[in-house]
Amino acid sequence: MASKPLIGINGDFRPTRKDATALSWFNTGYYDSITAARIKTGPKESDVTNAIPILIPPLTEDAELKQIIGLLDGIVLAGCTQDLEPVRLGMERHPSTRPMPSRREDFDRRLCKMAVDLKMPILAIGGGMQLLNVICGGSIYQHIPEDCPRSLHHSDPVESTLRHVIEIVPGTRVDTIYGPGEIRVNSCHHQSVNLVARGFRISATAPDGVIEAIESEDPEWFALGVQWHPENDSASALDMQVFEQFLSAVVNQTQPVILPMRKAG
Repeated sequence: MASKPLIGINGDFRPTRKDATALSWFNTGYYDSITAARIKTGPKESDVTNAIPILIPPLTEDAELKQIIGLLDGIVLAGCTQDLEPVRLGMERHPSTRPMPSRREDFDRRLCKMAVDLKMPILAIGGGMQLLNVICGGSIYQHIPEDCPRSLHHSDPVESTLRHVIEIVPGTRVDTIYGPGEIRVNSCHHQSVNLVARGFRISATAPDGVIEAIESEDPEWFALGVQWHPENDSASALDMQVFEQFLSAVVNQTQPVILPMRKAG
């Protein structure tokens, strides 16, 4: 049997507290979705595969991270309940912003940059989409209610199953994934993509114009970011197709990942 693809997922991090040690953990939905997604790999009924998730803790050494990436076939950039640090983006921090621990953001940035430089298949979810956009040269809105005052509610502290319609751009990967008909997605964010990075395009928006998905313009590179959470319990059955399309791109990639060698001396 052919080896199954290996998909890396970035881990969350909480620093040491007065009453608790430091922790690193993973949202089960991400790796369960990776193992649940199935795609056909040939004409036989048995020609079906899924992928194996590889959980990556927030490593601090580039050499170690490169070694792990060299084993992987794709990357899922998982989001976080906290935010990117706006000061690192040249912005003044909004009172509503809750920056993630610096170790988590440092790690996420390095992981994303390495994956982008190698043009690995990338599925960026929630805050992971914002990170992908920033690493590739784009920008974010720090607080939607103020930056986009006529926007819908994109998060609700009480209603955890908040959903809204998305408007999909025809001819995009998101269009291929979901097809025709009304599509509603879960929503739990107060930040969003502002200026889209060069080399990327908008795949879907909310009715208020807030960007809900972006993707690489390079047809040979699967790099897709979605603001909603297809791995979440509140996701629909259709959302599994996001992971299936990602897995299909991973399986069908033609170039192996080759890490650049450091010159001696």
